[in-house]
Amino acid sequence: MAFIPLIEQFTFGGKIILGFFFAVLCMMFLGFALKMVEMGYVIRNKKPFYVYNPFFLKTLTSSQKKIMLDQFKFYKKLSPKHQRYFEHRVASFIKDKNFVGREGLVVSEEMKVLISSTAVMLTFGFRDFYIGLINNIFIYPDEFYSMTNDNYHKGEFNPKLETLVLSWKDFKNGFENDTDKINLGIHEFAHAIHLNSIKERDVSSTIFSDSFKELTELLANEENLRKSLIESSYFREYAYTNQYEFVAVIIETFIESPSEFRSQFPEIYNKTKQMLNFNFAGY
Repeated sequence: MAFIPLIEQFTFGGKIILGFFFAVLCMMFLGFALKMVEMGYVIRNKKPFYVYNPFFLKTLTSSQKKIMLDQFKFYKKLSPKHQRYFEHRVASFIKDKNFVGREGLVVSEEMKVLISSTAVMLTFGFRDFYIGLINNIFIYPDEFYSMTNDNYHKGEFNPKLETLVLSWKDFKNGFENDTDKINLGIHEFAHAIHLNSIKERDVSSTIFSDSFKELTELLANEENLRKSLIESSYFREYAYTNQYEFVAVIIETFIESPSEFRSQFPEIYNKTKQMLNFNFAGY
């Protein structure tokens, strides 16, 4: 009861400030509650409440869109509604990242569009698609010498420098043969997504990390599946170097040979699909 007289002592301006304070407090509490509800839903169903924001969508130029139509098959598999979301995300990704040419290479619109499209393809089932651990994308014309291990590389991801590095020649080669389960752009972006999911705790990162944990537990507990996988040589030996290479290789395989992957190892395929929340384009 003593609280009411206290409020009555406020001036009109004071009451407005107090009302504003309570409104903000209520909104914060509501936001926190909704976040907790969604996280419970995510843990239970391994998918978010929603993925795409249909408002304020960015657009590509006609020349940028033509590059995607001519050279990026995944985009053409999408429904018109998903194509619109895809265009927005590619435009947003291009704006968000710093593209730098190395050894005299001039960064073209084709490079920006195709590299960004690769990143957006892999994160198209994510709500947050920017891959926050990437700030710079360095592009070399061919293989480059890396100070990381004093060797020549076709691509690498350096999380400390927030930098993805690609050989443009080898990036293009990865899409020229889209059934050999080897794709430089997909492989390097998969590394970045994996490490980003460890660092971040947003909804999509949680789904990715939890699903990968389920996959590793599946392989650890199912001896017959594990033996069958290794003996089949379905994944190249490089996949068994460490957990990071395993993730990158299975994502390459998932994108390039989904039907074969699903037929050969349906349990691993489904876990990979769950990791990426990939429910479109026939996957």
